[in-house]
Amino acid sequence: MDEAAYTLKAISNGTRLCVISLLAEQEELNVSQIGEKLQCEQSLLSHHLTDMRAKGILNCRRDGKNCYYSLKNKQIVQIIDCIQTCNCV
Repeated sequence: MDEAAYTLKAISNGTRLCVISLLAEQEELNVSQIGEKLQCEQSLLSHHLTDMRAKGILNCRRDGKNCYYSLKNKQIVQIIDCIQTCNCV
């Protein structure tokens, strides 16, 4: 249960939930692409992405100057879908 609580706490932010939703649809995006889609400041977005990566939610792949993010564990999408289905949001 501690691990579940840790994960839920790590994603308990609207921006983070949107990032997860985008990556569930697109597989992999760089910071600029995510920022463009979310209309979010790059510095704030980078903070969220770094934290989510540190907490084991995202993978990061470097290609030159770009960092591409993807979901580390796609089961997190099922958790979000379950919460939305239960109308708990």
